[in-house]
Amino acid sequence: MRYLDVPGLGLVSRVGLGTWQFGAREWGYGDDYADRAAHDIVRRALALGVTLFDTAEMYAFGRSERILSEALGEDRHSAVVATKLFPIAPFPPIVRNRAHASAIRLRLPRIPLYQVHQPNPFVPDSVIMRGMTPMLDEGRIGAVGVSNYSLDRWRKADAALGRPVVSNQVQFSLATPAPLEDLVPFAQREDRIVIAYSPLAQGLLGGKYGVDHRPSGVRAANPLFGTENLRRIAPLLEVVRQVAHAHGAKPAQVALAWLLGLSQVVVIPGASSVEQLEFNVAAADLELRPDEQEALTAAAQAFAPVSAGRTFVDSLRERF
Repeated sequence: MRYLDVPGLGLVSRVGLGTWQFGAREWGYGDDYADRAAHDIVRRALALGVTLFDTAEMYAFGRSERILSEALGEDRHSAVVATKLFPIAPFPPIVRNRAHASAIRLRLPRIPLYQVHQPNPFVPDSVIMRGMTPMLDEGRIGAVGVSNYSLDRWRKADAALGRPVVSNQVQFSLATPAPLEDLVPFAQREDRIVIAYSPLAQGLLGGKYGVDHRPSGVRAANPLFGTENLRRIAPLLEVVRQVAHAHGAKPAQVALAWLLGLSQVVVIPGASSVEQLEFNVAAADLELRPDEQEALTAAAQAFAPVSAGRTFVDSLRERF
């Protein structure tokens, strides 16, 4: 495992574990997953050196936080547990109350990383961060992060907090490479981290889906799985397959290794089983050559997906 030493957090594993699926019915894993598999996955992650575990108050309406806490057991005190505030009416007293509720569900006196889940279009960060600052001073949280923030909004949050907002959690993968343009360079210059969620584009980069094999469930609503986008991404997937073949690895591991080839980037893929977790963690040991990293970057930036609206229209045409 590789790590980053992050101020306020300590050693953060470059491969973490996303826990949206813990207790969430929309992924279709069932109650047995929450009762057994989630526990086994977390315990194995700890054994493999994973320190970063990401959850949110909105994941299964708090159930993900509870399941994660139970699975971590006493190790929750040494893990880098990251949770998120969903910014509805994020005024200072409410921010503090919601953090307290998450801390109770997580059974933690101190939340290592407390993140704003997404930017509020009406309430500026100058207001939101007034709720964060006292909690930092009191030691109730270790560091502040944001999620789904633009670079401009990240900087504004930074200024409002009066100290570094250490992380920005964003959708980031070979299929969604936009953070390369500004967020990653900012993190590299300022010693921050970009936390990549959906680093495998909900399984698209694993190479098993195509025009003739579509996903179901939550993934089916993702425009990337529309017919035209599945056609357009084929050249990128071919480059991924070629690199995977050269290393005796799987395409999904190459997709993760590409992100890990960027300094100040960590990934938080989910896992439906212990085997999938081990598969993801193994990507930390896969080092791509500079020319492979560059080829993948070029292929990612050449991928131009069509919009969600276009995807919806195309799906209607296919049905009727």
